[in-house]
Amino acid sequence: MEKITKVLVLGSGALKIGEAGEFDYSGSQALKALKEEGITTVLINPNIATVQTSEDIADIIYYLPVTPFFVEKIIQKEKPQGVLLAFGGQTALNCGIALHQDGVFEKYGLKVLGTPVQAIIETEDREKFAQLLGSINIKTPRSVAVTTIDDALKAGVEIGFPIIVRAAFTLGGQGSGFCNNVDELKNLAEKAFSYADQVLVEESLKGWKEVEYEVVRDCYDNVITVCNMENFDPLGIHTGESIVVAPSQTLTNSEYHKLRKISIEIVKRVGIVGECNVQYALDPYSEDYRVIEVNARLSRSSALASKATGYPLAFVAAKLALGFGLHELKNSVTKTTTAFFEPALDYMVCKIPRWDLNKFQGVSREIGSSMKSVGEIMAIGRSFEEVIQKGLRMIGVGMHGFAANKEIEVADIELALSNPTDTRIFVIEQAFRQGYTVEEIHQKTKIDRWFLEKLKPEFLKIIILTLLL
Repeated sequence: MEKITKVLVLGSGALKIGEAGEFDYSGSQALKALKEEGITTVLINPNIATVQTSEDIADIIYYLPVTPFFVEKIIQKEKPQGVLLAFGGQTALNCGIALHQDGVFEKYGLKVLGTPVQAIIETEDREKFAQLLGSINIKTPRSVAVTTIDDALKAGVEIGFPIIVRAAFTLGGQGSGFCNNVDELKNLAEKAFSYADQVLVEESLKGWKEVEYEVVRDCYDNVITVCNMENFDPLGIHTGESIVVAPSQTLTNSEYHKLRKISIEIVKRVGIVGECNVQYALDPYSEDYRVIEVNARLSRSSALASKATGYPLAFVAAKLALGFGLHELKNSVTKTTTAFFEPALDYMVCKIPRWDLNKFQGVSREIGSSMKSVGEIMAIGRSFEEVIQKGLRMIGVGMHGFAANKEIEVADIELALSNPTDTRIFVIEQAFRQGYTVEEIHQKTKIDRWFLEKLKPEFLKIIILTLLL
C-alpha cells in the first residue's frame, strides 16, 4: 500500500450552541497524532477561535465552510492521499457522506482513513441502523423511519403514545422531542423535517437510565471499552444537557458487563476503526435495555471520557486510522505499557453542563432531548458528594454548591421537579429543605434513588465540612 504522506482533516465548522466547540479537542489531538508520524496535515475549519487552527497544530489551514463544494476545491489543490471524517462531529460526517455519495473521493483517489463510509451511513441512517443491530439480535427502540409528515402520524398511532421523534444525520438532538398526542407529533415532525429528510418515530423510554460506553477498535479486530458513563438524569434529557458521572455508580456488575459485551459486539459488527460511542437506555427495574444510538465518530462524551481516564481517545483513534494496532501504541500515561488496556479508576468524575439562557429573551428554560447548553465543567473527586459540590461551584453561576444558595426561589416545586430546567439540581435541594422524601423526589424526577440519597442534607453536611477544612 502507498505510504500516506498528506492527510485532509475535516473540522467541525462554525461555532453554534450545541455544536462545534467540543470537537476542537478531538481535532487537535488527531492533528498532533498525524504530525508525530511525519504526515503533512491539511485542515479545513472556518472557526478561528479554536486550538486546532492555532499556529503549529496543522501544517495547512483553510478557513472555509466544511461543505462538499469547498472541500472538493481543497482536494483538487492540495491532492491529499487520505481524509479523516470522524474528528469534526456531525458536520464533518455529513460532509464526508455527501462527498462519498457524489463520487468525489473515488474521483481523486482519496482514501477514507479509519471507519469506512458505509459503516458511518449504517449508524447515521436510523432505519439501516435498526436493521443492522436486529441482524445480531441486539435490541433497539421500536421505531419507524419516515420521510413525510403523514407517514409520521401513521407511525405514531401504530407505535402508540407517548413517543419520541428524532431527525437523522443531526447533532445535539436537533429536531427531536417527546409527543403525547397527534397534534404534538404533527408540530414536532414539521420541525424535524426542517433539519433532515428522514425522521424516526420511536417508542418513548422516558424514565429509563441512560448509560454510555466509549469503545475503541483497531483494524486487527482488537476491541476495548475505555470508559463507561451514567447520566444523573434519566432518559428524556440529552446527554449534553445532563449531569454525567464516570464510571457508572448505580449499575450492578451483571448490568455493567452485559452492556460492555453488547458494545463490543456492535463495534465489531459495524466495522469501526478508531473510536465509537454507544448509548443505552436501561430499565431501572430489570436488565432490559435498548441501544439508542451509536456514534461512529468522536463525540462530546469522548472528550469527557479522555479527560476523565487520561486515555487520549482522539489521539489513539487517529493512529488506528493510519493502520496501527492497539498493541503497537504506547500508553500516554505510563509511557511503557501499550494502549491495549482498559483504564481502572480509583476516583470518580462528574460533568455538569453550563447554560446561558439568561442572555435570551423569551426562551424556555426547560431542558429536553435537544441541546441548549453552551459548555460544561468536569470535577474530580473520591465520592459523588465531593464531585457534585465541586462541580456546582465551578459552573460560574454564583452558587456556593448544592446547598445554602439564597438566590434560588422556586414558586412551584412540584412543577419544577416534573419539568426539568437548567436549575433542577437546585430545586432538588429546595425540595429536601421543604421536607420531601427521597421517594417523593424520585417519583417526580425518575432520578435514581442512589443519587438522591447521596444528596440528602445529612450526607452533604459531612462533605461540605470536609471541603472547608
